[in-house]
Parts: sequence; structure tokens; C-alpha cells
Amino acid sequence: MRLNKSRIAPLADSELDPDMKDTLAKNFNGRPVYNIFRTLARAPKAYKSFMRWGGYILSDHNSIAPREREIIILRTGFNWKSGYEWAQHVRIGKECGLTDLEIQHIKDGPLAPSWTPLESAMIRAVDELTTDAFISEQTWGELAELTEKQRMDLVMTVGQYTQVSMMLNSFGVQLDDDLELDMDLAK
Repeated sequence: MRLNKSRIAPLADSELDPDMKDTLAKNFNGRPVYNIFRTLARAPKAYKSFMRWGGYILSDHNSIAPREREIIILRTGFNWKSGYEWAQHVRIGKECGLTDLEIQHIKDGPLAPSWTPLESAMIRAVDELTTDAFISEQTWGELAELTEKQRMDLVMTVGQYTQVSMMLNSFGVQLDDDLELDMDLAK
């Protein structure tokens, strides 16, 4: 975590206007509303647009399979040192079939022993995008097993979670009560 307190505090239930209260109720259907969404609720139009695009990235419309998508998201969050993003998606990644060892290897990078050649190339692509905003010709070639749409979705997923990580880090969104901070991201 970059900050130990919020710069922009998440809205409490008592602070939600009726429209946002209704929107959150529809979006979360009785499930807890996480701090990221309570924070974004301070900008209602941005929140609604964010949810549409983020909904695409996390849906079956994204042609990257859920397990691989979570590898991409986790590596993006790790590269941007986003403790909140990492903690949320460790849980989601496990639900998508990632093991504890694979989650550790996401931090270790593309050369970790868990990865197939394609998974290694996907992690390398994330690293290139989060350092140079460009996938090299070599890595692009290593992604040849992916369809054109899957390569597009890979780039768009990294872009989405780069934005999310920047917001979480800069706004100081604190972990929800049910999340645990990874000590590698404690600073």
C-alpha cells in the first residue's frame, strides 16, 4: 500500500444520495460494496462508465480465459505496487483456479517454473506494457497462439488495471476488512 490512509474517503451508506444508493443496490445485489466502488461513487458519472468498461474486462466478452485474465490482472497490479488490487484479485484468481504457488510465481515473473510458454509470454507482455506501453516484436510473436481479439483483450486488460492501480494508489483506497495485505506490497 502506498498510503496508510485514504486521500479520498469511500462514501458511507449515510453519505450516498438516493440515485447512487439505488445504483449500488442494483450492481451489488445485497453483496458488500467494496471501498474502491464507494470511493468512485464520489464521481457518479465516472463510476457508471467505469463499471461498464470494467464489466467488459471481467466478462465472458473478454476472450482471455478467466484464469489467464487473472494472471494478467495480478501481474499488472503487482507491477504497479497496488496492494488493494493485488489483495482483491488474489481472491478472484483462486476462484478461477490459480494455486498459491502460481500466485507467488506471478510476483516472480515470466521465468518462474509454473508457466507454460504462452503464460510466460503473457506475463512478459504485461511487464513490457507496464514499463514501455508497448509489446515487443519478440513477445508479440510468442503470443501467436492467441487470436487477434485475445491479444487486443490482453492489452485492454492491462490498460484497465493500470488505470485501476493508479486510482487505488493515488486515492489511497484502503483494504476492505476481509482483505489481507501482501507484505511484498506493504510499502
